Amino acid sequence: MRRLRPERQTRRSEERRGGRPARALATVAAATAVALTASGCVTVHGETAVVPGATAEEATAALAGFVTAFNRADKANDPALDARQVTGPLGAINQAGLKAKSVTQPEGNPRHKPLELSDARFLVPRKAGWPRWFVADTDANRDDGTSGADNRWLVAFVRNGPDEAWKAAHLVILGQDEMPEFAEAEGDEVSVAAGSDAVAVAPGTLSERYAAYLKDGGESPFAAGPHTSEWRDERARTAQRPGLATQFIDRAADTGDFAPLALGTKDGGALVFFASRHFERQTTAKGYRPKLGAELRALMKGEIVNTVTKEWVSSQAVLVKPAGADRDAVTFAGRLQGVVSVEGS
Repeated sequence: MRRLRPERQTRRSEERRGGRPARALATVAAATAVALTASGCVTVHGETAVVPGATAEEATAALAGFVTAFNRADKANDPALDARQVTGPLGAINQAGLKAKSVTQPEGNPRHKPLELSDARFLVPRKAGWPRWFVADTDANRDDGTSGADNRWLVAFVRNGPDEAWKAAHLVILGQDEMPEFAEAEGDEVSVAAGSDAVAVAPGTLSERYAAYLKDGGESPFAAGPHTSEWRDERARTAQRPGLATQFIDRAADTGDFAPLALGTKDGGALVFFASRHFERQTTAKGYRPKLGAELRALMKGEIVNTVTKEWVSSQAVLVKPAGADRDAVTFAGRLQGVVSVEGS
């Protein structure tokens, strides 16, 4: 078994994760090739060799660069300071949040606490050509000490060419004992193609099927929980209130750096990162206006008369069962979402 790890990796952390049994992932509130090249059969710039997507040095430098830039941007509330280190759904959420805070807190973030990601191992599938990707499995200094939590932060990085930089595209937070065991080939992790029929739901269809389920409900591969059935129930309860009507629109986001990434698991399934977009349109009765906080106003275009539309980007990670599963084929591991635009009318 081969893992790319920084030299500072401790024996304790090696023993802590060794031989851990595979488990179903528990839902936590906050890995798969970029869709069209997940199978590793694409030739770009004459590169046809199937090789690990990143070296240990590249992965270590990418993670360190992300943390450094993230901290600078968070401290200054300046999206330009980490714009080159983020992309995809994580980038959209990060940049919109910093843009809003740059308006509401132009002098910087008074609550800034430097993010530290340590004890890293890198999960790197083999593939040919570009784009390439890997996942950093890290310990973070953001656990809640009162609850005794010991979480792992999984950050998925993508790189679109030999002259391009590594950028963080997805983030999911899992309990340390809730990590699955990943499948391997030649000592490296295995990617699952976007159109694979080896798993119960092809990774490339997850975003579209999730959007369709949130809209129409009915039979679906998604297990019940906070990000599926409970979210639909909450929407139904809040859609009509005295003087306020809310409409919801859900759309797939599965191209470019928003394309799904999937790592195979030892049970024949996959851990899949995918993205989606969600719109919430609120309309008030005549003579009233929807309420909007300062940070959302900082993102707003237009002027509110009686309607406001918020666009959310959502980054989620799910555990997909092997092909043949007849129920609860997709279980959410975690979801991170944020408002990226606001429009008044």
